[in-house]
Amino acid sequence: NRLPRELSFYEVVTVTGDVRGAGTDANVFVTLFGEHGITPKTHLTSKSSTAFERSKTDVFRVKTNNVGQIKKIRIEHDNTGLNAGWFLDRVIVTDMNRPHLRFYFPCNNWLSKEDGDGLYVRDLIGSLNPMDVPKINKYVVRVFTGEVSGSGTDADVFINIFGEKGDTGVRKLDNDKDNFEKGAEDKFTLDAPNLGKLRKINIGHNNKGGSAGWFLEKVIIEDIGNKCVYQFPVGRWFALDEDDGKIQRDILVGGTEATGIVYNVAVVTGDIRGAGTNSKIHVILHGSKGLKNSGKIFLEGGEFERARTDLFNVEIAALLSPLSRVTIGHDNCGVSSGWFCEKVVVYCPFTGIEQTFPCGKWLDEDEGDGLIERELYEMVSLRQKRLKKNPWSLWIWTSDIKNAGTDATIFFQIYGDKGKSDEMKLDNNSDNFETGQTDKFMIELPDLGTFYKLRIWHEKRNPFAGWHLNKVTLLKTLTKEKYSFNCGRWLDINEEDNEIVRELPAEGSLVTEVMPVIKYRVTVCTGTVSGSGTDANVFVCLIGDQGDTGERVLYNCINTVNKFEKGNADEFFVEAVTLKQVRRVRIGHDGKGGSSGWYLAKVIVREEGQPESEAVEFPCYRWLDKNEDDGQIVRELVPAGESPLLKNVSYHISVKTGDIPGASSDSRVFIKLYGEKADSSKEPLLVSDNDLGNYFERGRVDEFTLDMMDIGKINRILIGHDNVGLRSGWFLASVQITVPVQGRQYMFPCNRWLDKDEADGRVEVEVYPSEILPTEKLINYEVSVVTGDVRAAGTNAKVFMQIYGETGKTELIILENRSNNFERGATDIFKVDVFTIKAIDLGELKKLRIRHDNSGSRPSWFLERVEIIDLKESTTYYFPCQRWLAVEEDDGQIARELVPVDEAFVKKDSENDSQSPATLGLEQKAKSTTYTVKVKTGDKKNAGTDANVFITLYGSKDDTGIVSLKASKINKNKFERGKVDEFTVESVDIGDLKKIKIGHDNTGNSTGWFLEWVEIDAPSLGQCLKFPCGRWLDKSEDDGAIERIIFPAELQTVEYIPFVPYEITVYTSDIFGAGTDADVFIVLYGSDGICTQQKSLCLNKREQRMYFERNSVNQFIVELEDIGDIIEKIRIGHNGGGLNSGWHLDRVTIRRLLPNGKGSETVTFPCERWLAKSEDDGETIRELVPSDIFTEKLLKDGTLKQIEEEVEDISVFTGDIYGAGTDANVFLNIYGDLGDMGERKLSKSETNFNKFERGQEDTFTIQAVDLGILYKIKIRHDNSMFSPDWFLEKVEILDETTEESFVFLCERWLSRKKEDKKIERTLYEQVQLWLKADSTVTHKNKIVGYLVEVQVIPYHITVTTGTEYDSSTDSRVFIIIMGPQKVQTERLWLDLPEGKDEFADGSVEKFSVWGLDVGEIKKVEVGHDGATPESCWMMEELNIVVPTKGVTYNFVCKCWLARDKGDGLTSRILNILDAECVNIGIKILYEVTVVTGDIESGGTDASIFMTVFGSNGNTEEMLLEKNGDRFERGQEDSFIMEIADIAPLRKMRVRTDGKGTRPHWFLERITLKNLTNQEVATFTYGDWLSKLKNDKGSLVSEMPAFINDEQMMEDTTYTLQVKTSDIGGAGTDANVFLILFGEYGDSGTLPLKESNNSNKFERNQMDEFSFSEMLSLGDLCKVRIWHDNKGIAPGWHLEYIDVMDSALDKTFRFQCDRWLAKGEDDGQLIRELACANNDILELKERTAYEIVTVTSDREDADTKENIWIILEGKMGRSKEFLMENSSKKRRFERGATDIFQFSSKNVGDIAAICVGHCPKDGKKSSAKADVFWHVQEITVTEMELCNKYFFRCNVKIPLRYKRRDYKVFECAKVTESFASKARSLVPVKYETIVVTGFEKGAGTDANVFITIYGLNGDSGKRALKQKFRNLFERGKTNRFYLETLDMGELKKVRIEHDNSGLAPGWLVERVEITNSATGVTTIFPCGKWLDENRGDGLICRDLFPTH
Repeated sequence: NRLPRELSFYEVVTVTGDVRGAGTDANVFVTLFGEHGITPKTHLTSKSSTAFERSKTDVFRVKTNNVGQIKKIRIEHDNTGLNAGWFLDRVIVTDMNRPHLRFYFPCNNWLSKEDGDGLYVRDLIGSLNPMDVPKINKYVVRVFTGEVSGSGTDADVFINIFGEKGDTGVRKLDNDKDNFEKGAEDKFTLDAPNLGKLRKINIGHNNKGGSAGWFLEKVIIEDIGNKCVYQFPVGRWFALDEDDGKIQRDILVGGTEATGIVYNVAVVTGDIRGAGTNSKIHVILHGSKGLKNSGKIFLEGGEFERARTDLFNVEIAALLSPLSRVTIGHDNCGVSSGWFCEKVVVYCPFTGIEQTFPCGKWLDEDEGDGLIERELYEMVSLRQKRLKKNPWSLWIWTSDIKNAGTDATIFFQIYGDKGKSDEMKLDNNSDNFETGQTDKFMIELPDLGTFYKLRIWHEKRNPFAGWHLNKVTLLKTLTKEKYSFNCGRWLDINEEDNEIVRELPAEGSLVTEVMPVIKYRVTVCTGTVSGSGTDANVFVCLIGDQGDTGERVLYNCINTVNKFEKGNADEFFVEAVTLKQVRRVRIGHDGKGGSSGWYLAKVIVREEGQPESEAVEFPCYRWLDKNEDDGQIVRELVPAGESPLLKNVSYHISVKTGDIPGASSDSRVFIKLYGEKADSSKEPLLVSDNDLGNYFERGRVDEFTLDMMDIGKINRILIGHDNVGLRSGWFLASVQITVPVQGRQYMFPCNRWLDKDEADGRVEVEVYPSEILPTEKLINYEVSVVTGDVRAAGTNAKVFMQIYGETGKTELIILENRSNNFERGATDIFKVDVFTIKAIDLGELKKLRIRHDNSGSRPSWFLERVEIIDLKESTTYYFPCQRWLAVEEDDGQIARELVPVDEAFVKKDSENDSQSPATLGLEQKAKSTTYTVKVKTGDKKNAGTDANVFITLYGSKDDTGIVSLKASKINKNKFERGKVDEFTVESVDIGDLKKIKIGHDNTGNSTGWFLEWVEIDAPSLGQCLKFPCGRWLDKSEDDGAIERIIFPAELQTVEYIPFVPYEITVYTSDIFGAGTDADVFIVLYGSDGICTQQKSLCLNKREQRMYFERNSVNQFIVELEDIGDIIEKIRIGHNGGGLNSGWHLDRVTIRRLLPNGKGSETVTFPCERWLAKSEDDGETIRELVPSDIFTEKLLKDGTLKQIEEEVEDISVFTGDIYGAGTDANVFLNIYGDLGDMGERKLSKSETNFNKFERGQEDTFTIQAVDLGILYKIKIRHDNSMFSPDWFLEKVEILDETTEESFVFLCERWLSRKKEDKKIERTLYEQVQLWLKADSTVTHKNKIVGYLVEVQVIPYHITVTTGTEYDSSTDSRVFIIIMGPQKVQTERLWLDLPEGKDEFADGSVEKFSVWGLDVGEIKKVEVGHDGATPESCWMMEELNIVVPTKGVTYNFVCKCWLARDKGDGLTSRILNILDAECVNIGIKILYEVTVVTGDIESGGTDASIFMTVFGSNGNTEEMLLEKNGDRFERGQEDSFIMEIADIAPLRKMRVRTDGKGTRPHWFLERITLKNLTNQEVATFTYGDWLSKLKNDKGSLVSEMPAFINDEQMMEDTTYTLQVKTSDIGGAGTDANVFLILFGEYGDSGTLPLKESNNSNKFERNQMDEFSFSEMLSLGDLCKVRIWHDNKGIAPGWHLEYIDVMDSALDKTFRFQCDRWLAKGEDDGQLIRELACANNDILELKERTAYEIVTVTSDREDADTKENIWIILEGKMGRSKEFLMENSSKKRRFERGATDIFQFSSKNVGDIAAICVGHCPKDGKKSSAKADVFWHVQEITVTEMELCNKYFFRCNVKIPLRYKRRDYKVFECAKVTESFASKARSLVPVKYETIVVTGFEKGAGTDANVFITIYGLNGDSGKRALKQKFRNLFERGKTNRFYLETLDMGELKKVRIEHDNSGLAPGWLVERVEITNSATGVTTIFPCGKWLDENRGDGLICRDLFPTH
């Protein structure tokens, strides 16, 4: 369904011929060719099994691209089924938008493999005249097979002829005799429409049969109709093993083979059982609008096995990319021909676009829909931009001299002024590069600018590999740019200079200067250190200002035999096109051989023939050895005098191997980086930094460092392996590259096999970065440590160092490399160790701290000095030491602080590491920050650790230093699997927290630790940061690291109002037993009811025992919410725990700091009472108010008032019904607008000794602080004692000071057994409604105002999680909805409901969110906040409903949102083009207010349903959500609902289901306020909805709408006369019901009970029923009548019904004359009857049309000339109406509206209008070129039925004399009048087909019901039953017939079941409904379960039609 929005309906009628065997069982397809394009191939699906039978006419509705006037059609079938042959008589196609355009396509021919000419695809030419016989052209194709041995073929040959007017389609060339034999000529005649001038042919074969190879000499085509002959000389092999291996070619006229553009096509076969196939697969690529296509391409050489990816390079002589679609199919041959195709991915190097076309379906005649060819559409969200490449032709000319040819594989590389190509390999097929031969290759090159050289080489050093190359030429296929490279030399180890590499300068017209070839003399000096020499193969690459030489193996030495020995200087020649100046030398070896380690002193380079003085020296003096120095065996050298570190950049590469079986690899892995400035060479990853021993093991991370020149920003990488070794296959998860100098980290997700035997079989892959993250920019410091020349100066302890600069300090650095460090030098005086460290830019260095850990056998160390070079600034700092770091030497210190010498006199900084004391005073506390650190250990096997864990917090100003995490507040045993531990870290201001470092010391038994996340909460900063990790800290897992630096996840940061410190001092009294061991807590209250959380003062039991002793004073400093300037009261209490919990509290003082450092303020709260269960009043919680320090507070009304305790009198009324009283303990909390009083127990009743007895009132006195205006109470009991159940009538509260009284009604049970089984209720004060805490309307007026101001609208989002392993996530999911021009909603979080903690596998979660109205939705971003590798989520499907736009978008995503799966993204942007978009009807937002009567027990908990009727239809029945506390006595409840756009509103029906514990409801009224136009409608009832309390026992009310005090419907009495027919058995005893339908909605169900006859519905009897107090429905249009089939003889024959409306004084007749009986007629018990009055309105032939034109309101819109118009209707075309302009009466002026009337024949429903602009005088001359009429819109009204047709024009219509020039407008909107709708109500049979899915357990035994909704009403709920049939079984199709009145276009279907039977769960595939009158079928796909235990648990679904 991913088509451009220009869609059109076409009706396709096929007529099958009347000959024997004419019918077909195959699938039939049609393609329409129009003036604007070509439609996709469309399957003509039919419900009836009898489609395409002999002499049958079939009607199909096709919704597809609007292609304008249809020129021709292609009709075909797929030759499946038993009798595939089909004799087609003709096809008729009608454009339903313009129905007078009806095209006839005669065929009168077989489409069959056996009959006729054997074709089963035909192109038919159409005409508007059914009598026309269109001219079909004939093409005679003569095919000449060559005279070469083996040239004939047995395969099937296909041809497609392309002309300027289209193509013939792929035709098989076959005429029974033995075709295509050696030297033969075969002649074929093709029938096809005229193609015009021929352009090219595509010819090929499908490689079937024994000898499929074919040598085609030429093709000649005679165009009989146009009398032309076209020659196509070919002269090439079509064979997989000859020539270039192609079996299909594009040949242009005259024989040049078309220069093709190559498309890389990857075809993925699904990973399900039996997915593979042996059939021949073909593909067709379609360009934009489908105008161009590739023709049918056979994909040869693919395996198409389960879970494999097959790669093809397809060459097409047309630029199609970006493709509009792809057709893929197979020929259905072979044993297991069925195939499951997962997807097709097409990459076009020329445009750089990669497109993904998902399929995910079977192509199998026995599976699903039986298709073996499908049209696939792109999933636009997955489109990728890659590097653009151009096609080039490469010719290689081997010389014509003896032994010139070679069997080696040839490599080459091209250099241009914009860069160089990759190394490319030319596979040597058996006969390439032979003597005197020219070989042609197609290659692709990126834009390299002008070429200047080419390097060509081979790698074979054996005797017969020698090759003499004459020259190479390159031709750019599209622009014909040409270069030649002359060689004329050997590439042979035994000829000339024994070289097998040649560099050739470019020549040709494009090259301004041919570069010289130069010999470079390279001298390699090996060092004199012991073991310097190497036996490995050494290579060198010289890099200059112009290119490089590539890596050359140093093989032929000029001056020595044994190369690279200790002290040698070996000379070599490197011949290359000039490099200009040589800037660097890259040298290395392959590490092979016994002693491969090599100490290289230097390399000297000079051009041959230049003096020695010109030589450039490149010093090295380092090891190239895996076991020495830094372990690198390749180095880049720079000339002497330049620092290599300045010039080189290090790239840190982490390679993660997948955690799946067999992922490890033993191959050698290489990587190549492509940057903005340059590309690296292929670097082998040989020596890792974290040295895990065995590299690339399953689930591990290997880290490598590459030092090389700066290549700029990395665009992409190439990574792969050499496929050598036993387990060479490798599953690469991802690559991460960090470049500290750039401050960037690149993520390259891969998640694929690099394995010859998996997926697509590739072992190297190009990867583009999924994200580039900024990191801290680091710079290099080179540190030289000089050990003194003193006896035993060296140490083997570990040495640590830290550098301090003015902008910061480094981490603690361990100085180590792979050599033996800190030894006293033997050869040098000093041993100098050089280290390179990376750190943030420290600015000027200030000091250095260096120490060792005194380990090892000889730890003592004499340090001479440390030199540090800042490589960025090139400054050197000297830090002299000249002292021992030793326990037994000097002063015994093993740590020294050094300062740079130029500041030698600066005194040494003292150690500043003293720990701050634990208890900080209030002032100190304010300066310091307390961090609560929560650490979550992962829930994995062996995740926990026993090691010591430490953490460092890094802020923007400083860090905390290393903090050990010793005492967890939660768990005794820390860091156990799946647990969260909590710690406290104190620190003085370190600024904003930037990162943390966490690790462990690897001690203890099980040390490995899997850290899930760290959460750090800093209340004083009001910030809680989450640091996701999700990795092992384990020497034997992942990358082996046991400490990690983690950064916070931005999306998971929580900000809140910062906490402030309070100093709380508690004074315990000096009386006996005053102390307590209980847990004491406190809450502080500020003004306006702000309060802190409840905070325990003691952290643990030990402190509880220590504090609160008799006569003690305890001080606590706690951080709590800032409650403002005034502490109004505090609540203090304890939990009654411990041995002696009773506590006598004297007082509490609270001190806190004033803002701006104005000191502090202390408030005293006296108490002097017990908090004890056994003393005083038994309370353990007290509220204290401040004593006289300050007692005055400004009230809201401006008066000053003492704050003191108030006395509340509380009266509790128990109900007067049986069992109402309770013995349980009752608790109460009162809430006012200034706060709440805390929960109190109602213990001592002042009125009764026995509390809470039936019918009595209990009064309690409670002291509390002033709560302001009371608005709610919370009351509960603890369900204790013998009879706890309690019926509470109400609570009254009297405030003695103000004498205000508040009433809280309840009238409900508090009981675990009754009603809703709750024992706690929240009651609201009767008037204060607006304070109702309600999820949607908080402060009613606010939210509605907000909605209107900000234009937010509701979005309903449904998310389906996949079912694969690891699909679920517990991360927070969000969605962002984007419109045009960067308009987007904020991040809308989809938070799961209470009780759900994850998006579980296979779950369906629904959310409703409010977000900005973004207009037309363009894209949707969906993602989650999980940042660890663990947090992966598979999003299967996403559905977004936008009610206010009336659309739902469904994305079938099936994609991972995960760091470690798929493409590595945790959020992705979905393009709306990928969604299936269904129109569901626009909804308008209404504010609904429901008023419940203030009458005893007026509230209800029954379900309440509402239906609203308007002039434009009615809504469905909608449930009004109870939401906990709505619909209670005397309440007004406001909420927002989405209601269909049916205004003006007429009436409302409200129904309750009469269930629940309180089924009766007193409904006062309901108001609906339209939030778009603020119109209010009121519906008043003022009565009970109840079976008992309502006089009529009614649960339904009908209320007319009052708008502006006007009643919208009249009151009336309906009198019904029902006449039973006069035939045998006509009468019935069943119960009869009916519904009336009219202009203003329906009457609701009316039971026909009270008749004027005692015995109703007897034969030939007239029964009269009267219904008073009804609302008049206006003119009636239909009646639905049914009975319940009860009684002895329920069958009923009804003659007619008359309905009298007293208000209108009209009678409506409804004729029936049919049975309503199970055993008669069609067995239906329900009938819909149309009103017979409407038949009298026989439509006249002629009618009048009113045409209204609106001229645009802009300059030059008007015209003085005439306008003409023609109406095109379903019944024909009108004549031309001339709308005249006269000077007297000017028309068509700017902004004007003009009205015209014309009489005409009735053209039926108007589909389009043709509008022209012509001169008044009708003269040709006056038709000026530049006169336009700019028309805005045109409205046409048909005056008989008053239907209105709207045409949105908004175009300029040019003045034209000819009537042929006009504009066509299609109808944008129709408003159909009631009279017209009523006329279309004729009885129709609807054939309903229900298809049950094929999965296990798909069938159901439940009862199934269906409701069909159309434009003209619905069918009512119908049961789908058949006698004695087992329906709805797995994989089965069931057919039902429903008769109802025509519903017009079908809008939706509701399918449901009653969940009865054993296995009610049901998988509905789809529902198809055919209107048997029109033959139109509407398909409603479902594909979802109706099962309470699966997915979203629904057993009722609304299905919308697809097209």
